[in-house]
Amino acid sequence: MNNLKIGIIGAGSAVFSMRIISDLCKMPKLSGSHVVLMDIDEARLRNTGILANELSRVFGANLKIETTTDMTKVIDGADFVINTAMAGGHSYLDKVREIGEKHGYYRGIDAQNYNFVSDYLNLTNWNQFSLFLKIAKMIEKFAPNAWYLQAANPVFEGTTLVSTQTSIKMVGFCHGHYAVESLANLIGVKEYDWQVGGVNHGIWLTKFTTKDGKDLYPEIDKYKGKIQHKPSNPFDDQLSPVAWDMYDFYGLFPIGDTVRNSTWKYHRDLETKKRWYGEPWGGADSELGWKWYVEQLYKVVEIINQFATAIENGLTLEKVKDSMNLMPWLEDDWKNMVNELLDSEKLSGEQHVPFIDSVVNGTKRRFVVNMINKGKIKGIDDDVAVEICAWVSGENIEFEETHLPERVINWYIKPRVLLAKQALEAFLKKDTKLVADIIERDWRTKSSEQVKKLIDELYPFVIAEMKKIIEN
Repeated sequence: MNNLKIGIIGAGSAVFSMRIISDLCKMPKLSGSHVVLMDIDEARLRNTGILANELSRVFGANLKIETTTDMTKVIDGADFVINTAMAGGHSYLDKVREIGEKHGYYRGIDAQNYNFVSDYLNLTNWNQFSLFLKIAKMIEKFAPNAWYLQAANPVFEGTTLVSTQTSIKMVGFCHGHYAVESLANLIGVKEYDWQVGGVNHGIWLTKFTTKDGKDLYPEIDKYKGKIQHKPSNPFDDQLSPVAWDMYDFYGLFPIGDTVRNSTWKYHRDLETKKRWYGEPWGGADSELGWKWYVEQLYKVVEIINQFATAIENGLTLEKVKDSMNLMPWLEDDWKNMVNELLDSEKLSGEQHVPFIDSVVNGTKRRFVVNMINKGKIKGIDDDVAVEICAWVSGENIEFEETHLPERVINWYIKPRVLLAKQALEAFLKKDTKLVADIIERDWRTKSSEQVKKLIDELYPFVIAEMKKIIEN
């Protein structure tokens, strides 16, 4: 389909954008697509554009790459709009966390039971929620038949918000389900059937069998209490003590970021985090783990800049690949990424482009999607987004029958859904009294005066940043 228009908002996130462009280049039926990259950071956007054009050249994909800082241009007439933007960037996350900790709330007020992922704010994310709605309403106006593909966090609240406040077609995507591979590797199986379900960053392994239907959970059980977990990085937590402890309590194995989204039992302080998530970081969402992650992001920006400069000066991606062994400063992860980008047989693992191909060309594939529930998973409110396995072909989406046990529904999903609904109500009504009521119940709160001082300092900043999104 040569006249397909795909917009990427937040395209300055170069690694994500390169994966999307690389996947587009490897889908012959999507050759010739018009790809519009949009970001407010012009330098990072420019680098992404250079690399995107180079990837298109390498694969002969004939993609028409356009860059813009104008959101209207990326949305107007689009068939698909992918949003990976983080309003305010990491400086915003740092600021709201800093104010929260100043008033006695370790890791900020957004750190709550079942929601500890550090860039998954829902109580202070009024700027991000405003951006989601702004994009969605522009799609309603300028591209009413387009699909909106949500990649930016918080996917759970974001998909719920947009799906209940607008009429556009929407799906959210995440990577968490790939962590099933860690369990498969643990028990030594290469071919297996699996299913996950729940809410984003709150998904559970509802099916894990051999191809002939034999339950593999008993094989997992053989490793209980026998794993000496030593994380290779802060995000290496699928086999951590907290994952096993959650499995013991809930009766199903938590998958992916669900392990991070546990309870205060595992997050009370840095030493507690280290005990459950492993030394030396204490998981991705400790002060040490998140510092490690942000430092990696800064390295990404610098390396992308170097790659873009080299290509602009005449070096091709093929030559970059061939000369990587002469770059001792380049980490193996980067070498692997370049190799994967240029491997014509391997897709990135991001679901967005395969989804686009399935919708446009009718190629039937299985996805893990976030969409409004409406009875898809019993026991979960109909008006919130669920994460569920589905088969997509054209506009037809077939959702797999998915069941969660009462322990997961009542003790994990329901309180997580309640938090999401409360956070979204506070945002939609712009009512800080509702936020204050949530904080009054927080175990870190010692007095109502503490809550008042927090709200008085934090929310003028939150509201000011929200207005920047609305008014620009």
